[in-house]
Amino acid sequence: MANSPEMRASDADRDRVAAILREHTAQGRITMDEFNERLEQLYKSRTYGELARLTSDLPDVDLRNRPAKVSDMPAKRTGLHPGMRAAWGAWAMASGINWVIWLIVSVTSGDLIYPWPLWVMGPWGVILLMSTVFGGQQPKKRR
Repeated sequence: MANSPEMRASDADRDRVAAILREHTAQGRITMDEFNERLEQLYKSRTYGELARLTSDLPDVDLRNRPAKVSDMPAKRTGLHPGMRAAWGAWAMASGINWVIWLIVSVTSGDLIYPWPLWVMGPWGVILLMSTVFGGQQPKKRR
């Protein structure tokens, strides 16, 4: 039986339309202000006809076959888990800052001082290297 515009809509119907509106917002068809206005009207809607008016000016969207986003694609360039890439980035940033401080102190003192940043980056780098080489590529998923 086809749904007539006067029939009452369910919460699942409203959730489906909300997902469609989110997708149109993500694709740039409607602004965030328009999205918020339509979402407010969506949860006030009672019938299929009211729900249909919210998306009548938008093309149909198949939520099951959406194009893959860049963030949905697995990281294949480095093969590292994003957390491990972040750990290496933090190590590189901290090492760089320490070397800059060492260089500034060496230049301003007029004497080449002991390269103490090695003690900061060395152990941390060894631990990261061991985790990268012998650790798993993906974190274990919680169930």
